[in-house]
Formats: sequence, C-alpha cells, structure tokens
Amino acid sequence: MTSVLICDDQELVRVGLRMIVDSQPDLDVVAEAGDGAEAVRIARERRPDLVLMDVRMPVLDGVAATERICADLPDVRVLVITTFDLDEYAYSALRAGASGFLVKDAPSDEMLVAIRGVLRGDAMVSPSVTRRLLDRYLTGRPVESAKLGSLTEREKDVLGLIARGLSNGEIADKLFIGETTVKTHVGRVLAKLGLRDRVHAVVFAYESGLTRPGD
Repeated sequence: MTSVLICDDQELVRVGLRMIVDSQPDLDVVAEAGDGAEAVRIARERRPDLVLMDVRMPVLDGVAATERICADLPDVRVLVITTFDLDEYAYSALRAGASGFLVKDAPSDEMLVAIRGVLRGDAMVSPSVTRRLLDRYLTGRPVESAKLGSLTEREKDVLGLIARGLSNGEIADKLFIGETTVKTHVGRVLAKLGLRDRVHAVVFAYESGLTRPGD
C-alpha cells in the first residue's frame, strides 16, 4: 500500500484530494497537514511515499517545505499542487526537489496519472508545461556546469532529448538505438548528475546551458 500525505491550507481541497486518492485500492492517505511546517513534521514522523503539497500556505510555504522534506527524506516523492500551470512557485518547487506538479482543477484521472507517474519515478509533468515554466522563469544566462563533463557524448544527446520532452521510445527512434539502451543511458545520466528524476534532468539541462529556452 502506497502512503500519501496531503498538505493544503484549504480543508475543502484536502477533502477532495483525499476522496480521489482513497478511491484507489493501492493508495492510502495516512495524514493531512494545513501548512508547510506541519507537513515537514508529519513527513519526518510518518515517512509517506508521496506528499501532495500546496505551494501557497501560511507559516511555511510549499517550496520551503518541499526543500526540507526532499533534503531530509530523499526517498519521499513530492507532487506540488498549484492553482495555475504557469506559476513561479511551481518552478521554485521543482528546483527545491519536487518531482512534478499538477493543477488543482485537473480532472481526477489526470491527478491519478500524475501521482502514479511520480511514484514510478517518471516525474509526470507535461513536457510542454515544464518547458513553458522554464522558458518563463529561467532568467539570465545559464550557468555552465562542470557536471556536464562527466557525461559521454551519447549521454548528453539523451539528456538533451529528455529536455525536449521525448519519451524513451522516441529517444530510441531519434538516436537509432534500442529502448533498453536508452533506459540504461537515462539511469546513468541521473546517477552521474545526482538527479532525482527526469524533471530534474530537464531543469539541469536548461540551467547548465545544454538546452536553452526557445530551442
């Protein structure tokens, strides 16, 4: 059974999310929190598999709470809940360690797809939305990262295609290699760069300068 912590300062939102999560036989809401500080405390105590985290809350906002949870509990996944799909808080949360985000008014089936994607490690954030977020909020000149030097040319190619939102199958077709080989390359890229998942690979690709807004 997958344990879920819901954090939102609006009780009605928490009730709605609980209904969606608890409708699934393999998902279980183990606790709720009304602000970020409470979410951090409960996460440390309960160690849930997933935290559904609002971003705009009193006491401690969701970005700061996400950063603390991801730093203290690297095995816990955080899926950020935002009101708008282009929200600087959502981008900040991704940088803080969140594995993705969903919009509060998304249909229940989309929420469950996002939840299951994050739990699989796929970091289910729409590539188009991720790219628009990065295009909008990644300002200034990207900082060249020495970590890029640890990647082979093929791994850089794979990272660049991940940043463009391609799936493993699409990357395999693009590079004329097997999908199993792509999975191996993706795993090595994440391991070498110390990244949690594909969303953070996208953020890294932009911020390192490997991929630039508008490419």
